[in-house]
Amino acid sequence: MELPSRAVVEDLADELRLGITAEDLDVYHGATSGLLGSWAVVDDLYDHEAAPTVPTREWSEPADNPLGAWYVTTQIADRADGPLAGRRVAIKDNVAVAGIPLMNGSETVRGFVPNADATVVTRLLAAGATIAGKAVCEDLCFSGASHTSKTGPVRNPWDRDRTSGGSSSGSATLIASGAVDLAIGGDQGGSIRIPASFCGVVGHKPTFGLVPYTGAFPIEQSIDHLGPIAPTVADAAAMLTVIAGADGKDPRQPTGVTGKDYVTELDQLDHGLRIGVVTEGFDQANSDPGVNAVVRQAIESLTAAGHVAEDVSIPWHKHGAAIWDVISVEGATWQMVQGNAYGLNWKGTYDPDQMAYYGRRWRHDPSAFSETVKLVALGGTYALRNGYGASYAKARNLEGTLAAAYDAVLESYDVLVMPTLPITASLIPPPDAPVGEVIARALEMVSNTAPLNVTGHPACSIPAGLSDGLPVGLMVVGKKYDDAGVLRAAHAFERALGTLTAPQHQKELTA
Repeated sequence: MELPSRAVVEDLADELRLGITAEDLDVYHGATSGLLGSWAVVDDLYDHEAAPTVPTREWSEPADNPLGAWYVTTQIADRADGPLAGRRVAIKDNVAVAGIPLMNGSETVRGFVPNADATVVTRLLAAGATIAGKAVCEDLCFSGASHTSKTGPVRNPWDRDRTSGGSSSGSATLIASGAVDLAIGGDQGGSIRIPASFCGVVGHKPTFGLVPYTGAFPIEQSIDHLGPIAPTVADAAAMLTVIAGADGKDPRQPTGVTGKDYVTELDQLDHGLRIGVVTEGFDQANSDPGVNAVVRQAIESLTAAGHVAEDVSIPWHKHGAAIWDVISVEGATWQMVQGNAYGLNWKGTYDPDQMAYYGRRWRHDPSAFSETVKLVALGGTYALRNGYGASYAKARNLEGTLAAAYDAVLESYDVLVMPTLPITASLIPPPDAPVGEVIARALEMVSNTAPLNVTGHPACSIPAGLSDGLPVGLMVVGKKYDDAGVLRAAHAFERALGTLTAPQHQKELTA
């Protein structure tokens, strides 16, 4: 870092309105320059002691990418044995794979190459998985639909004119089309569950902190999650078994948090399920009657198998989206935008190269942000300048009340269920769509998913059936750290309902 001139210090003092007199400016210039000498010491120490070496790994542009779901393809494997041996895995492109480009769907990150694997990638490779490539994600992951990535829209295998959902758009599409066996997704407002629902596959958002976020591009530390997207619940359980547990590098994780053998746990159901059917989840402003009917019919299929389902009311569920709005918008403005994704003030592992690369790029051309990120920057900056973070603090303090509303009902039921999303996949906006349409299509579906990012409860979306030929998701919610119980209940639903196969994939299977 170049030391500042006297004129630079004077300009900065004026900008900050610090009231430094001309007589004192020389003192402040000298003291500031002396202080900043420590930055050079830290840079040198890091380069010699801590900077990782980037491995040499091969990657290529996708040769065949009709759905727009691949960012780059690879063939990375460390071992031939292990619980995931032979499984081909797609990694959401906000997650670092060392030596492989990471774009995060955005021009502000394009060209960046991480120098270390994310923890989940390390664990997948150690389990014998093959990393088949990076799956396209939405621009800085701030969209629930699949039209904001700067690589172009990701198309739904059920109807190529429709959204795959976001922000883990490529991950769900590659699973639904049969291109890979497993995929990593990320979830800050529903971004695992939304594309899983729209594409007719399984997506599990783990309990907050169960899976380390280390090495993934953050949005807002208190709502960041990574988790599996897979063809079946058993596949998701196998992946979660590998990636769960503390890594000692992520402050989102409680000390010593551990996972389980979630596959074995699937068959440990020794009683009929008691299911609380959350009525507010069927009564959102844009709830589609066809979606509600499919989910209700799915619940009836399980009760016919001897389980018990009862309607329950959780009025606070409808407040969850507003609480999430404040946390995600002010929090992302402070951390993802102003704080160059990682922010400051927490112990754990940072990626300084990514912070510098992205921070420099977006400040060079903020107009490169997507429409949704521009909305976040405008709303969040205004709120922070006029409210000084007090509204964020209020929303954060309301988390306990919101979580307690779910927990109170979960005292009487094994799981809660509701539609994952109030709608089926909408049409992808055309390239010349007005900004209002681009934003509306990106954020219209999060009312049921986002509250669980605030509270951190585990939530799994499974296919419930079809409405007008499009997949409908059913969301199973459980107690914190009872991911085994959520997956067990999801598995029971899957046994009653079966799985879905996208038309294009079905043609390939029968060809």
